[in-house]
Amino acid sequence: MIVDEAPAVAAAPRWARRAAHAAALLALPSGLWRIGLALGFPLGHTDEGLRALVGTSAWGPVYLVALSLLTEAAALLTLGLVARWGEVAPRWVPLVGGAPLPRRAVAGAAWLGVAVLAVLWTPFLFWWTLPDDGMTPLGHTLVGFLYLPLVAWAPLLAAVTVSYQRRRAAA
Repeated sequence: MIVDEAPAVAAAPRWARRAAHAAALLALPSGLWRIGLALGFPLGHTDEGLRALVGTSAWGPVYLVALSLLTEAAALLTLGLVARWGEVAPRWVPLVGGAPLPRRAVAGAAWLGVAVLAVLWTPFLFWWTLPDDGMTPLGHTLVGFLYLPLVAWAPLLAAVTVSYQRRRAAA
């Protein structure tokens, strides 16, 4: 067993904790929408549009649920930048439980996440300019509002990452 030898790190500032929690919640609306689609609810799609999105095999719904769960899990990782488990691996993790996490590795992974999220979600600022024949007009508008919060994920993660780096560097 590895002994916890991480230096004491100052607690994350209140704004960083709030930003991390906000980032963790941003993926929830779109994830719940995808799970609804997986359950067969059209949720703004035409019948043809829903069939095209979900498909006719069981893999379509499985994919939508898995995507929702993975997206939310990734969003929850932001909390590690303001929590103790982002500084020291939890004891239940095999081989490294209790070991201090390398600051640069954690920050590097977070910055990579910022870049990926910016590329993935920034185009949703233009959602309403793109027509979708598989959706009703109202559904297209509502889905835009469900996905729009994801645009803020990259900037929130960037701010929390800067806070993490400053706190860890000062320790």
